[in-house]
Amino acid sequence: MTEGTGSVALTIGIDVGGTKVAGGVVDERGQVIAQTRRETPADDPAGTRDTIVAVATELAAQHPEATAVGIGAAAWIDAAGATVLFAPNLAWRDEPVRDYVAKAVGLPTVLENDANVAAWAEFRFGAARQADDSMVMITVGTGIGGGIVLGGKLWRGANGIAGELGHIQSVNGGHPCGCGRLGCLEQYASGKALVRFARAGARQEPEKAALLLKLAGGDADAITGRQITEAAQAGDGVARDAFAQIGYWLGVAMADLAQAFDPQVLVVGGGVIDAGELLMGPTQATYQEQLANRSRFPVAPIVAAETGNTAGVLGAADLARRI
Repeated sequence: MTEGTGSVALTIGIDVGGTKVAGGVVDERGQVIAQTRRETPADDPAGTRDTIVAVATELAAQHPEATAVGIGAAAWIDAAGATVLFAPNLAWRDEPVRDYVAKAVGLPTVLENDANVAAWAEFRFGAARQADDSMVMITVGTGIGGGIVLGGKLWRGANGIAGELGHIQSVNGGHPCGCGRLGCLEQYASGKALVRFARAGARQEPEKAALLLKLAGGDADAITGRQITEAAQAGDGVARDAFAQIGYWLGVAMADLAQAFDPQVLVVGGGVIDAGELLMGPTQATYQEQLANRSRFPVAPIVAAETGNTAGVLGAADLARRI
């Protein structure tokens, strides 16, 4: 945390998740100078909305020079950037969050999808900060999200829901996805997919999964993502194979994105990125293999996200600066 900003413009960023509402005051260089957080009320749309107001009000009182509020939420946001159309973990349905917060706090407010916010944070302050035109980010967590920057601007699409990269199809007729389609990338390159691959591998080759099964108490069905990472780092064969599988599918998807958007940078973020080379190695290798015949043209490098847990606050605050 950096003390003192002089005359540097300040904005407030708020990251709204299923368990916490985190807020911060951010300067134009991406320095967080004040922070606070509160628990997200369970199954209480109005309570969550009022918690956002409370966090923003507290930070605005500490820094009355703050000029705007940005909110990033795990939700589908309408084209106007005003209403949460649907938020699976927050119980919001057609909730006019932006205008409610703006009126309650008394500051102009921006509302955006959390993956878009994270992508913007990486574009401005993180792994893609040297890019001035374009980047594509895939966030790999329990599921898969994404964000796209084109022409130096966040690309939201005609209806505000662009960047749902987890739902591009990887396997025709593949595993069913929660979106209603079959074979989505989310079913092959997410944290959920990592666990599914590891559990299947442990059942088929228990001798190769000795360490992983030990961590899971001998029960393949009890294997968790954290255990897979720990076992893979210690050399467990099945755990490493599971990372290789999601890395393969992620690399294929990245090659498709490079062909579609020709970005300056491709960024991989989300919680699974904590595994480092276990994920990035096979992702980058597959990406290069997929584009091996495109040698006459430069292709975007794949890099790991850098802003981590601050991405939501940083990105939301910086988007608010652009009202």
